Amino acid sequence: MSDLAVPKRKVEVALSLIGGLERRVTLFLAETSPLHAGGERVTDLLEGEGEFVPALEAAGMTFVRRSAIVVAVAPPETATGAADEVTLPTEHEVDVALDDGRVVRGLVSYVLPPERSRLVDYLNERARFLPLHAGDALHLVNKQHIARVTAPGR
Repeated sequence: MSDLAVPKRKVEVALSLIGGLERRVTLFLAETSPLHAGGERVTDLLEGEGEFVPALEAAGMTFVRRSAIVVAVAPPETATGAADEVTLPTEHEVDVALDDGRVVRGLVSYVLPPERSRLVDYLNERARFLPLHAGDALHLVNKQHIARVTAPGR
């Protein structure tokens, strides 16, 4: 390995793209992150700068436009950071209706200051992707492709 190469970890992710395309790709995450302790996360990569994300498919290297990603499904430990052990998060079970008609159900979990800790406050945060915990995976839903979010029973 070159002294100039940046060490990377490989993470398999399922991508749902606009137009109904489904792809299993390998993303490359840095061993360290300038944003937080530990390694780079899938959310860091998706929220990053630039139009395209490099990925490896069976056919070879590909470059996926961030805005074309509708949902990225990743293992939870590689997608977001460890939960804050001191602060209890606000959590809501939600149905996320996508602009293509699909609905993804899961749990949103976040920590915001009490004066702006409503679900709508969290949805209006600057992040491009909404992390949605569903089963043993984390669905990172591109907010550009969300038609509505419903909290059942509320």
